[in-house]
Amino acid sequence: MAVHATEKSHPAGVTDLGPAAALSCRECGARNPLGPVFACEECFGPLEVAYDLPTGDPEGLRKRIEAGPDNIWRYAPLLPVPADVADKPSINPGFTKLVKADNLARELGVTGGLHVKDDSGNPTHSFKDRVVAIAVEAARAFGFTTLSCSSTGNLAGAVGAAAARAGFRSCVFIPHDLEQGKVVMAAVYGGDLVGIEGTYDDVNRFCSELIGDPIGEGWGFVNVNLRPYYGEGSKTLAYEIAEQLGWELPDQIVIPIASGSQLTKIDKGFKELIALGLVEDKPYRIFGAQAEGCSPVSRAYKDGHDVVRPVKPDTIAKSLAIGNPADGPYVLDIARRTNGAVEDVTDAQTVDAITLLARTEGIFAETAGGVTVGVTRKLIESGVLDPSQTTVVLNTGDGLKTLDAVAPTTGLSAVIRPNLDSFREAGLAS
Repeated sequence: MAVHATEKSHPAGVTDLGPAAALSCRECGARNPLGPVFACEECFGPLEVAYDLPTGDPEGLRKRIEAGPDNIWRYAPLLPVPADVADKPSINPGFTKLVKADNLARELGVTGGLHVKDDSGNPTHSFKDRVVAIAVEAARAFGFTTLSCSSTGNLAGAVGAAAARAGFRSCVFIPHDLEQGKVVMAAVYGGDLVGIEGTYDDVNRFCSELIGDPIGEGWGFVNVNLRPYYGEGSKTLAYEIAEQLGWELPDQIVIPIASGSQLTKIDKGFKELIALGLVEDKPYRIFGAQAEGCSPVSRAYKDGHDVVRPVKPDTIAKSLAIGNPADGPYVLDIARRTNGAVEDVTDAQTVDAITLLARTEGIFAETAGGVTVGVTRKLIESGVLDPSQTTVVLNTGDGLKTLDAVAPTTGLSAVIRPNLDSFREAGLAS
C-alpha cells in the first residue's frame, strides 16, 4: 500500500525525503537505498527516485495541492522532499505563468490553442531554480556543506542563489567563455565561480574527478552525485502545466534539449499524474528541440539510431550546448513512444524566433527559448506537429541573459532632434 508523505515515519538516522522510497536503476531496475549516488552498483546505469506515492483519493490530493503555496512546494507529496519543506529557507521557485499565446498562434497557424510556459519568471530567471531547490533538500538530508555544479550558465546562478538563501557555501564550475550576463549573475551571490578552459563536457568531467578526490568531501554536486533528486524538479513543470490547463494534459508539448533530463522528467510527471488519477489518461506527444550546432539527439532521431553520438558544440544557444547528453537515449525512446519527434534549427532561425515571440507575446526568451519556438514553427511547417491540437511550448530562461544573440539585429528605430519636425522627418508619426 502506498504511504502518504505526511504519515511516513522516519526513525532517527533515516533519511527523510518524504515519499521517496529508494533509488531505482533506469536500465536494470535494481533498487538502491537513498543516498548521494547516481550510478547503479549492478550495471552502472543511471539512478532515479522511486516513490511510495499517495493513492486512492485523487480528489483529496488535488484539493491539497490547490491549497498549497504558489510555488513548487504545493507538490511536496509527489517530490523527494520532507513534508515541512515549505517552512525551510528556499528561493521558492515555480508556479510560473502559462501564457495563452493567441498572437503567436495566429502567426504560426495554430488553431487548437497555443500556450507558452514561461519559466523566466523564476527567482534567477530560469527553470534551473526548480531542480536546484530539490537538490538543496537532498544536500541537507545527506549533511553536505558545499553546493556545487557543472553549468552552462543558468544552473550556476541558480546554485549560487539557492546556496546563499539556504546557508550553504557554493563553488560552481562553468566554461570560461559563457555569456557575460550569466557570468555576472552567477558571481553576484558571493560563492566561488570557476571558469574552466574547454566545453561544458570538459567541465562535467572535471567535476566527476573532483567528487572522487578527498578535496570534494562534503560537496553536493547538484547535477552529479545529487542528480537523481535534482532531476525530479523538472516534474513540477508537468504538474503545473496540467493544473493550469484545468487538470488536463496538453495534446503536444515542445521542450528544449540540453542533457535531456527536463524532457524525460516532464514525461515522468505526466505519467505520475495519470497513475494518481489527477488527470484523465490520454495520448500526448512530446517533441524535443535542439540547436543545429549541437544536435546529437536530433541527428540520432532522424537517422533512426538508438545511440546518441557525441558532438562538439558550436551554437549561440550555449545553455543547450551539451555535446554528450546523458539522457539522450531516453529522449529518443520518449519521442518515439509518444509519436513525437526531435528537430533542430539554425542560429539564424533561433534569433528570428526570439524576436517573433517578443513581438507577438511580449516574452523575451533566451536562446534556448528561441530554439524551442523555432523548432515549433519548423514542425508545424513540415506537418509533423498538429496545429489543431492544444500545444505547450517551453521558455526556460530570460533573454536578458543572452543579449549578444539579438543585439546585432535590434536597436534604436531612429535618432532625432528634440522637436516634432525631426520626429515627423523620421517617418514615425503614423
